[in-house]
Amino acid sequence: MDRGTETGATPGRGAGEGAPAEHAAAGRIPLAVVVVDREGLVSHWSRGARRLFGASKEEALGQPAVDLLPVSGALPDDGDGDGDEDTTPYGAHLADDGLGPDLESSLDGRLSYPASGRARLTVPGRDRVDVLWWAYPLVGPGHGRLLVLAADTDVLRQEDDEIAVERIAPGFALHTNFPGAEELARRLPEILPSMSVGESARIVAQILELGYPVLEFSQNDLVPVTPDWGVPRRTERKARRERAARAAQAGEPLPEGIEDDVQDLEYAAVRERLEFLNDVSGRIGTSLDLSRTIIEVSKAVVPRFTDVAGTYLREQVVAGEGFPDGVPDTTTMWHRVALEHTDEPGRWDDVVPVGEAMPFPAHTPFFQCMTSGQPVLVPRISEQMGHMIASQFEKRDIRPLITGRSMLVVPLKARNVVLGFMILLRHPERVEFNDMDRVTGAELAARAGLVLDNARMYTYQESVAETLQDSMLPHIPPRMAGCDIATRYLPGTLLGRVGGDWFDSVKLPGARTALVVGDVMGHGLNSAAMMGQLRTAVQTMAAMDIPPAQLLRNLDDLAQRLGDTYLATCLYAVYDPIASELHIANAGHIPPVLVRAEDGGSELLDLPTGAPIGVGGVPFEAVRVRVQPGDRLVMCTDGLVEVRGEDIGVGLATLCESAAHPAASMDDACDTIIRALNTAGGRKDDVALLLARLNGIEPDDVAEWRIGLDPAEVGRARAVVREQLYDWGLDKLVDSATLLVGELVTNAVRHSHGRPIELRLVRGETLLCEVDDDDHSLPTLLDTEPTADSGRGLRVVSTLAREWGTSRTGAGKTVWFELTLPRRR
Repeated sequence: MDRGTETGATPGRGAGEGAPAEHAAAGRIPLAVVVVDREGLVSHWSRGARRLFGASKEEALGQPAVDLLPVSGALPDDGDGDGDEDTTPYGAHLADDGLGPDLESSLDGRLSYPASGRARLTVPGRDRVDVLWWAYPLVGPGHGRLLVLAADTDVLRQEDDEIAVERIAPGFALHTNFPGAEELARRLPEILPSMSVGESARIVAQILELGYPVLEFSQNDLVPVTPDWGVPRRTERKARRERAARAAQAGEPLPEGIEDDVQDLEYAAVRERLEFLNDVSGRIGTSLDLSRTIIEVSKAVVPRFTDVAGTYLREQVVAGEGFPDGVPDTTTMWHRVALEHTDEPGRWDDVVPVGEAMPFPAHTPFFQCMTSGQPVLVPRISEQMGHMIASQFEKRDIRPLITGRSMLVVPLKARNVVLGFMILLRHPERVEFNDMDRVTGAELAARAGLVLDNARMYTYQESVAETLQDSMLPHIPPRMAGCDIATRYLPGTLLGRVGGDWFDSVKLPGARTALVVGDVMGHGLNSAAMMGQLRTAVQTMAAMDIPPAQLLRNLDDLAQRLGDTYLATCLYAVYDPIASELHIANAGHIPPVLVRAEDGGSELLDLPTGAPIGVGGVPFEAVRVRVQPGDRLVMCTDGLVEVRGEDIGVGLATLCESAAHPAASMDDACDTIIRALNTAGGRKDDVALLLARLNGIEPDDVAEWRIGLDPAEVGRARAVVREQLYDWGLDKLVDSATLLVGELVTNAVRHSHGRPIELRLVRGETLLCEVDDDDHSLPTLLDTEPTADSGRGLRVVSTLAREWGTSRTGAGKTVWFELTLPRRR
């Protein structure tokens, strides 16, 4: 293949061992021969490769092929005036002129079909040379993964060739009836002397299947690159065609050698297939939507390549789940996800509807394709095969649709796992699928499988991201003690669906509520994980009733311990509906908006800004803001008001204006704010929005008492609660409330250290009862025996109360319970 020169080179020597290029005749071209193993390392390096690429065999063997062979990519100028930079190993540098697929794609295994191209190299001690290359992916049990052939085009430009070279480009000629195929098969083991007979035979078989290397001199001249094939001169070809034309007019036999013109047709066919594949590649994978990708793949092949295309995918792929496990078998369910055809509308719909799922028996060509991962070609579906295929369709006769048609079944694979397959059918009057179609279909399916897998992975990751985000964001009840709450979370771009924005509300002692909005800087799973840790910490510290400024201080210390990778902003507010007061601290967050119910005006609250969480060593301050019943507090993250290229003040002004707009409900108020700030119109950051209407609690709905530490005071506590409930008209709750109050006050009297006990009743959406004492130990619900002397009180509370809990306070602890108010008639 790479020998045969005018100087009488003998067969059997390595590539490039013949005469120098200046003595070689066109068509008898010394080739560089390189074999790349499955790890991407060079396992064979001919002497022709040494001459062409500048590295010796000892330097090349075992080295990464990408470091030795030219790969595509524009190079910066090295100052020598030739427009490239001399930095590639062994002095071989490329300036890609854009002809052919990328050699780099072949070297790293991304291409499963033969590729060819043209490159320009600079080799030490030589002028710049043009090089043509061919790359053959190798499959099977051997160690080789890729065969690379390369030739110096200087040998084609000899003055005595009489060839007016208009164009030199590499290509392939298919089919084993090409002249010289037997010679190629005989000579390749000699060119690859380091290969075993079996290995070289495997490579020969694949080259004959995929197409041998040829050169295109012009639009019409194809030259095979083999040692014994001479180059027909341009004038000779022209004269032969003229003789053929005269013979045809006279009805005489065609002149000898006219078969060479068939080569042009073969090359045109190859070219057409490559153009088809390139066109399909451009039409599929335009989005990461799995459903849209499936339709694109099906439409891309009808009617240009086939008349009917049915696409089947495994159940896990359709569901957007993880990568399918195991090899498909007769129990694997395959979903028909698309069907395109050129028949009359509706002919296929009832017989093979889209959406149907079924297994395939082992005797079918579909099972053979899915288990072997290789295309299956059926030139014509016989009546027997049509009956065999139709037997799995209950109460439907599919035979009229398939019998007599040519069928090609191609696997949709990714990472060597079959995700699905396509059934391609041609009408009986159309030419049958052939071996070239099988190769084309396999490459089509390989590209489609990769696109489908990308869409599947995106769908899966998006589902995981949404699940993670939903699990981290709280489900806040619309009503808390003395306030109504509405929230919104909007992800940024689809690719950044998981972010670090969050909101929360925490029930506090004294009918108070903590309102929180925070934002971990950045996007992705790491930011979301950091957000989850900070949110959990805030909930824990809020339940301990830590004041706002101290809570942010503790949160900053925690962030320092977690690492300095992430920063976060946080706004923490405690609403006291009884005192009509907000206690707020800020850690680098945008300020909240307060909408006054009295006049409808809105304002940004002037708060000490504070540093973001994670900066460390910065004090935080808290302020108290008086509010009135009906006021609204708007807290959000900067994604709502900040747009790249605009002053954030514009967004804040719009936020104030939209927050003050009247709304029929809290949800409507949130939607008004979102629409005003056009969040859905291009903002890339996440948005967290929390809106609280501060209703307050009237003094008449709160009752408080101080209880002494004498056990006799337990009876008084029951009495005052009973009397208060009668006054509020809550007669139905008297028995339960007095029983539970007696249990809590008894425990408080037993464990207090001298400070009087405080008892509070609050009538709101529920009846809230709180008992405060000066003991810091929190009570625990225990499994108790019927005869035990202690532990039964909390068991009674847990059984009868709608909800109960405990929390530490600065002076001790609070134990509380809630009872559901009876419905008003």
